[in-house]
Amino acid sequence: MSEKIPVGISACLLGKNVRFDGGHKRCDFATNELAPYMRYEPVCPEIAIGLDTPRPALRLTEQPEGEVSLVFSNGEGEPLTEQMRAFSQQKAASLGHLCGYIVCAKSPSCGMERVRLYQPDSNINRKAGRGLFTAELMAAMPWLPVEEEGRLNDAAIRENFVERVYTLHELNRLWRSGLTRAKLMDFHSRYKLSLLAHNQQEYRDLGRFVAAMDSWDSLEEYAGEYRQRLMDLMKNQATRSNHTNVLMHVQGYFRRELSSPQRQELASLIDHYRRGLQPLLAPITLLKHYMAEYPNSWLAQQRYFEPYPEALRLRYGH
Repeated sequence: MSEKIPVGISACLLGKNVRFDGGHKRCDFATNELAPYMRYEPVCPEIAIGLDTPRPALRLTEQPEGEVSLVFSNGEGEPLTEQMRAFSQQKAASLGHLCGYIVCAKSPSCGMERVRLYQPDSNINRKAGRGLFTAELMAAMPWLPVEEEGRLNDAAIRENFVERVYTLHELNRLWRSGLTRAKLMDFHSRYKLSLLAHNQQEYRDLGRFVAAMDSWDSLEEYAGEYRQRLMDLMKNQATRSNHTNVLMHVQGYFRRELSSPQRQELASLIDHYRRGLQPLLAPITLLKHYMAEYPNSWLAQQRYFEPYPEALRLRYGH
């Protein structure tokens, strides 16, 4: 998977001076570390609906009937709610090819969560809103990995987002190549260890869903439901406990090949990871060494061992 992955992004996060104050919110992780692997499609919804830079700031306000309005914070002009929603719905309908989206936190157009919701004609607010563009995007494509740039500073959230992007990219490529039941079964098989690391119960539930594939009349409809369940499962962050179970499971494949000292070394390294004394990369590196020395076709195809480019260094610190 060497081709660049199509990912949407708030234009200000690429350093474009499109914010209300004429500035930007350049995201170093996106522009430096991820950029070699992603083909970004930047959008600034506020510029897209015809606003200038600089401009008065926008805010979300709660209306008595429970609706949310997008208005200028200085109280001037007419609400921009319908313009923003119309643009957002139209734009989201054209983004089905994307494999992820990075949005600007706190923005009344792009924020994913905890955007300030103001009372009309007041500065009283609560952090309970979602930007109007991002709300329409997530409603149109609930399977799409979406994250805010600030949350990507968290190592676990960062890795989870990138893994989901790469997983969806592979599934989208499969879909474009022509869906078959065999291709979907092979895809799911490649991700079994990865899914087990995210959530054991949902892994088993999804396995039963895959086993019932033949009961669906429409393969397209089945694939759409599988995509949603797959991406929902992967929203669960992989835990140290689940990773340890996966590592011990893989260890069992080499029970006969390894000498007693080698088995003890591997078991000790896995236990050190379990106790937080080693990063995940350490036992995985040793397992990959044994996979090269004692090939196993099923293990060799598992995305778990390289879910994204190793150069991103996402498994170094936990």
